[in-house]
Amino acid sequence: MSKSIYILSDMHLGAPNPEASLVREKHLVKFLEEISEDCEELYLLGDLFDFWFEYRHAVPRGYTRFLGQLARMADQGIPIHVFTGNHDLWHRSYLKDQIGVSLYRKPRKVEFFGKTYFLAHGDGLGPGDHGYKLMKKVVTHPLSRWLFSRLHPNFGIGLALWVSQNGGDHDYEQDRLAGYSYDATRDPLWTFATEKLEQGECIDFFVFGHRHQMVDEEISPDKRFIILGDWIHFFSYLKVTPESTSFLRYPLEEPSVIPAL
Repeated sequence: MSKSIYILSDMHLGAPNPEASLVREKHLVKFLEEISEDCEELYLLGDLFDFWFEYRHAVPRGYTRFLGQLARMADQGIPIHVFTGNHDLWHRSYLKDQIGVSLYRKPRKVEFFGKTYFLAHGDGLGPGDHGYKLMKKVVTHPLSRWLFSRLHPNFGIGLALWVSQNGGDHDYEQDRLAGYSYDATRDPLWTFATEKLEQGECIDFFVFGHRHQMVDEEISPDKRFIILGDWIHFFSYLKVTPESTSFLRYPLEEPSVIPAL
């Protein structure tokens, strides 16, 4: 059987509540179980969790099925690559130590079967969004991590989950309900990618998460720009083989069992 590389993003496990998240988690685990037959490498491009913070001796509760499946795949010898997203910026060594994943905090340029892929979660890339870029520098500063770690996990994790799930960061849901269509002229990620090509970078595929939209556009001749969707509404992923790069969705047997955010 030929081997494949799988790329997916934005699971946001934990949202909108533990009960609804568990339904999506089981669906995700079923997908991972099925692809483990031919998976050569697995790339997860950020926001695996709606919030994640590692204390010295504690991590957020839950996600045992998902983490257990990642551990099984790692034990089978499948390399797993995890990127931090804007909801799970505070990864430390837990996933590396307990599962054996490779953890990345910055975009990566990799080669699959003779083609070059630029992989990133996508937050903070491109022009504009200066408020978020400043906030990211603040919250990822070692002092900020240290100060947050002084909070008891019951309070700190509970507070962060409440802010994550009740703040304004789920505006993508309103876009989806309003029939939002992708507009490259307004997207800093598109600008970022076009500038990379103008600078002479040899990149065949730009692959991002973060936007919660399924986008597959030709950005220049024989160059593709892809936004991976999510595992909240689309259950979408990229499958890379020696023959092709396919943008696919994992079907729901019973669509009504997945609650909307």
